[in-house]
This record gives sequence, C-alpha cells and structure tokens, in this order.
Amino acid sequence: MTRLRLPPLVVRRSAGLLSHVLDPRLPWEVQRSRLRRVMRPWPVPRETYVTETVLNGVLADVVTVGRPHDGRTVVHFHGGGYCVGSPGLARTWAAHLSAQAGCRVVLPDYRLAPEHPHPAALDDARAVMNAVLGQTAPASVVVSGDSAGGGLALAIALERRDAAQRDPAAAAADEPPPNPIAGCILVSPWLDLSADRRAVPDLVRRDAVLSPPWLDACAAAYAPAPRRSRPSVSPLLAAHHGLPPLLIQAGTDDLLAPDAERMAASASAAGVDVTYTRWPGMWHDFPLQPGLLAAADRALAQAAWFVQIVTTANGTRV
Repeated sequence: MTRLRLPPLVVRRSAGLLSHVLDPRLPWEVQRSRLRRVMRPWPVPRETYVTETVLNGVLADVVTVGRPHDGRTVVHFHGGGYCVGSPGLARTWAAHLSAQAGCRVVLPDYRLAPEHPHPAALDDARAVMNAVLGQTAPASVVVSGDSAGGGLALAIALERRDAAQRDPAAAAADEPPPNPIAGCILVSPWLDLSADRRAVPDLVRRDAVLSPPWLDACAAAYAPAPRRSRPSVSPLLAAHHGLPPLLIQAGTDDLLAPDAERMAASASAAGVDVTYTRWPGMWHDFPLQPGLLAAADRALAQAAWFVQIVTTANGTRV
C-alpha cells in the first residue's frame, strides 16, 4: 500500500479541527454528526474486510486484512469521552494492526451517554468480552482502547483479574492466577474522570484536540461526581496488581498524558509488565493515524509487536 505521510504540523492542524467539534456548548447529537463528517476514512491496507456482527446483543465491526489471524483477537473500544464516537473512528488503526499483527480486531459499538450513562458502556464492553472469550482462547485475546475506550479496556482487565482471583481453584493456589487476558493496550487513555484537567495550564495550551470544559461535560454526562472515584469509572484509582502485560502510549502534548504516566508508574510498582512510550510533541490519539503520520506508524508497529509477543497463536507462544 502507498503511504500518504504528511508533515506532523499539517496533521496536527487537521487534528485541531476536532476542537471545534468537541465543543460542550453543542448538543451531543450535533457533536456526533459533525464528528462523523470530519473523521472521513483514512487509507487502509488492501484486502481490508469489515464485517458487522452482534456479540451478546452488542453491535460490533470485525476488521481483518488478508492473511488468516489464527484466532489471535484484539477487542478495541473507541474513544469519544463516552458521549460521542463510533467504531469507525478506530477502523484505520484496526486495519493496519490486523495487517501487521495477523489478528482480527473487534470494534464494539457500545452505548453512549448521556442517554446511557455508566454502567451501560461497561456492561456492553463486558458482554462483548464474554462473547469473544467464549469463542477464542483467552491467551489469544488482547483488550485495547483509546481515550475513553482505554478506560473501558482497563476496567474490563481489572474485572477479569478480580473474577479469576475469586475462583475457588485460585483461592486454593499458592500464587495468584494469571489474568485470563493476554494483554491490554491503552492509547492516550482517559483513566481518571475525577482529575482536574486545568491543573497543568501549559498542557492545556499545548493540547490540539481536547479541552477541560469538554472533558468536564463528558464526565458529568457519564457519571455523577460522587461516583467518579469508583474504579469502574476511573480505573486509574484501582489497585493494579495482577494485571496482564500493558502497552501504554501517549503524546507529550496530550491533556490526558498524566493519566498514562500515573498508570504506568502504578502498574509497574505493582509488579505488572509495563511498556510505556511517550511520544514528544504528539497530541491526543495520534496513533490512530497510521499511513499519514510517521509517529503513528511507529506506534502501530509497537502495538503489533506487543500483540504478537503476548498472545498465543495455534497454541504456541510467539
């Protein structure tokens, strides 16, 4: 496939258009409609196939490219502050990941707030993961998410850890059982809905996409203030021992970069295998632009490497 890489400044300015879409003064439906128009499809590899399916009552797109995936599966939850967005936002990223990692990528269309506040999105995420894990060996499944989807991905990984540790067989074992998911990818994740995003004014100025008022509006639509410190809403505030290997990616000019850094530090201190990469000068969700941006291509290659390393294909560790 021919790459149409653009200078970072050009792509940054294009990404900055989203700040006019993600405007808390606009009704949610207007934001959703504008986002669909702005986020036109980016180039994808040849032989990209997108199949719509239903997993435990939740619509999802399944993206595959060319060669067989051997059962290796990535379940990726899209971003959008829990209030906007759709699987199409991550489709280009998913196609490139499928091509490089030899996997299928499941993109759930989970319910959005404010029509469906917490725990609706988490319930849908759980339903999809249960369906996928009923079809595929857990050692071949990676859960992933960008932005708010990263919060869902981490919340699901924590739930799977806790369920495994409640298992009677696990209670009788000398050591905690392994998490029944092969790994977890967090791209520009939003992990703490209780944090004050105005605390670092310089970061507020540098972010090309997000603003504190918009994040505040999303948080209010998703969960009332007293619930935002719960781990199911803000999984950064949970205990992080026993998680599967983590890949965390963030740009230094991302308003949510502190969440990525805090998560990497907390999980590493808890003994989790963490790969954390900070990309200088990059903005929120920049890895979703492979084929256009060299840094996104490198981030995608790292994600593909991670998927291949942590999963088992045909029963053999890669």
